[in-house]
Amino acid sequence: MPGATINGPQPQLLFVDGSFEDLSREMAEYLKSDEAKQLLSEEKAAPKEEVLSKLVAASSALSTVPEKEFTAASNLMIHLAMQSSDPKKLLPTLCSNLAKPLINSPVHGAALALNALVTVFNLLESNDPVRARVLMEILKFLKVHGLFDGLRTYLDKLPEWIVSWGIDTALERKIYEEVAEVALESGEETIAYEFILKALRTFDGEGTSSEEAQRLSLRALKMAILSNTHFLFQDLRAIPTVQALSDSQPVYSQLLDIFAEQDLEDYNDFNDEHKGWVEEQKLDAEKLHRKMRLLTFASLAATTPSREVEYAKITKALQIPQEEIETWAIDVIRAGLVEGKLSQQRQMFLVHKVTYRVFGQKQYQELATRVDHWRSTLQNVLVVLQQEQANAKAAKAREAQELERKLANVNVGGQEGGRRRQQQRERTDNDD
Repeated sequence: MPGATINGPQPQLLFVDGSFEDLSREMAEYLKSDEAKQLLSEEKAAPKEEVLSKLVAASSALSTVPEKEFTAASNLMIHLAMQSSDPKKLLPTLCSNLAKPLINSPVHGAALALNALVTVFNLLESNDPVRARVLMEILKFLKVHGLFDGLRTYLDKLPEWIVSWGIDTALERKIYEEVAEVALESGEETIAYEFILKALRTFDGEGTSSEEAQRLSLRALKMAILSNTHFLFQDLRAIPTVQALSDSQPVYSQLLDIFAEQDLEDYNDFNDEHKGWVEEQKLDAEKLHRKMRLLTFASLAATTPSREVEYAKITKALQIPQEEIETWAIDVIRAGLVEGKLSQQRQMFLVHKVTYRVFGQKQYQELATRVDHWRSTLQNVLVVLQQEQANAKAAKAREAQELERKLANVNVGGQEGGRRRQQQRERTDNDD
């Protein structure tokens, strides 16, 4: 967050000197709160909580103060509010007022206001459940001002914080949904979807069929099928609240099943069965159709034991002319669903790697078929290698035998020549 950091408890963040009465009078004068000034002017000391209530109510005036005075004034107001015996009654209103646009600071106003909100958060003990309420105000502020990047580094800490606060599941769910809203506002669809799923997982028992659970489930479903990057739906279908859509939203549930594990032909049948429904629901028909083609391509690649998909099968499954195969092959590879390449000469798409959309009994059978195919291929290769090895061994033996024969002939010839030369020498000696 620009100029602000969410940390653990920091009791010394504010350095304010003076008694409660003196500081309250100063704040009342600054905010021009007649009600607070009236209470503080009475001879008998007014109850602290009543004074604080009036000051917090008047704190909306902080949005009109000069830019250079805002930080000091907001820090003093925060310090006073923290003197309450029950700050949680005051902090939601104070945070709401601190989050208002600063009229005199159009450039730096958002950063200044966020600093004030984060100061409130950091002054609270790390396990104080009031922190959850303050965080909600911070999240709303971040959404309005499109400051999601400031929250990104703290998302991993959020589950730990929520556990330490001991808040109820309803508030936990609201926090997750608000984080999703902030992410979505900044175009972070993947993170938004992740936190919607976190919110859905907070429902249990009869709550899975509640109106709120079904609302969130339907929202998650729409986000998933319309996403340009989300192609696997098993995580979504495993959530009980989403499973309950089969009763509350049977058509949406049917559509989810198609995107999870069926193909383009099934999607076209769905559209024929529910004519005009996609348009009525304001879903992007073109985007859905394109996504189903990519998913169908992935399924086709996954169910081919030989890892070679004929062009004819692609054109039939995707319902496209052959000249578009290259475009769709590029798109399915970019989507991360398949790795492979086209062989124009063989009119094949050669699959190197594929992502399974689902992995159940059917997929295990397909994998078993593929393993059997590979085993058969390897056995054939082994037979060929063994035969070649035997042939090489026999050839080597023949070569060795031939060499031995030649060597034997050389030795015999050498001995015969020696005898002849000896006889010639003997005849020569006799003549002499």
